[in-house]
Amino acid sequence: MAERIIKLPDVGEGVAEAEIVELHVKPGDPVREGDVLAAVMTDKATVEIPSPAEGRVLRIAFEVGQKAAVGSELMSIEIGEAAAKPVQRGQGREAVPPRDVEEMAAAAAVAAERLHEKPAGKASLKAPEPRPAVRALDTLTMIKPADRPLAAPAVRAFAREHGVDLRFVKGSGPAGRIQREDVEAYIARADQAASPASGLVANTAVEEIKIIGLRRKIAQRMQDTKRRIPHFSYIEEVDVTDLEALRSDVNATKKSGRPRLTVLPFLMRALAMALRQYPQMNARFDDETDTLYRHGGAHIGIAVQTPSGLMVTVVRHAEARTIWECAGEVQRLSEAARSGGATREELTGSTITITSLGALGGIASTPIINAPEVAIVGVNKIAMRPVWRGSAFEPRKIMNLSSSFDHRIIDGWEAAEFIQHLRSLLETPAKIFMET
Repeated sequence: MAERIIKLPDVGEGVAEAEIVELHVKPGDPVREGDVLAAVMTDKATVEIPSPAEGRVLRIAFEVGQKAAVGSELMSIEIGEAAAKPVQRGQGREAVPPRDVEEMAAAAAVAAERLHEKPAGKASLKAPEPRPAVRALDTLTMIKPADRPLAAPAVRAFAREHGVDLRFVKGSGPAGRIQREDVEAYIARADQAASPASGLVANTAVEEIKIIGLRRKIAQRMQDTKRRIPHFSYIEEVDVTDLEALRSDVNATKKSGRPRLTVLPFLMRALAMALRQYPQMNARFDDETDTLYRHGGAHIGIAVQTPSGLMVTVVRHAEARTIWECAGEVQRLSEAARSGGATREELTGSTITITSLGALGGIASTPIINAPEVAIVGVNKIAMRPVWRGSAFEPRKIMNLSSSFDHRIIDGWEAAEFIQHLRSLLETPAKIFMET
């Protein structure tokens, strides 16, 4: 019998660490050569780590959600007789062909260039089913929840089993330590407090969910962006009645094979034209070197909601694309992002972003800038509203644009002028097709 150490390979240039997002084995499990042992994520890329040989798992150095440095030990396996029962692979995965350790590391680095997104982290602790008799005593006890209630592991397990949140239990032990008797008394009081007339049962279960993988990266990015960038938001309504009429006519006569047009490709074309007049909006700001990089090409980021979380795909050189080409590229990139097949290049390098919630767009929003960009344009839903035109009210289709700007780079006056120019293009859609 021999022990073999599985280390985290170099999964990409400049990458020093990766997050453990999946573990497919546990100590004692038999594995075959090529079986997937774990999955790690770095910079939104998920890489599967295969077993280099047949054997049995001895130990695992990390838990899901922890970060490991490149070259550090992930786990070890005992090389010996074939495992009696091979570990089950994840659904839809294929075994990696046999190869030596160096080839595996190289394969992992190549795999990091593509995104195989996994579902957001699931509950690390599944909350038990609460007893029907246990009701919430928050309003009865009037106890302020403790941040970290003192209790022995056995007491915590007993509380979880009965669906009791220890933060609302008053401890009778030393320094307020919660005893099993305190939990039992809490349950008894809850039984007495329940209203027999209503027959309703309060659900006091607390589910603990570890935020890992892409969800954690989104959280960190949003937090850093809001902390570092002073946002200036500007909301304006746009009369898109004529634009909607044009879009309807074009869709009715479109050639076979072309995608159905939404408002988005028209907005992309209008935005690309507006950026010619306001190039400072089409930029990326490095606040560590105090350098602003203005771009000639309009590389428009399109926010896409995927099963794994929010991702921004990039339509490069929108200024050189037709309405149909913009629509087709948006459709292709959105499908790739949702299926986990978008490449790193398709998810990086945008110079300005459009975010839209479609029919859920609401009246207004305050979108967060996709750093290091300096502007983001938010699209709200279209609604029919009465508009005074000359001598009478007319029903018009109105859509709000909710945009945010980096106030370190963009002044409020500039932002307002930019949106007003964009508005004029959308309200007179013929201008979108005029090259000036």
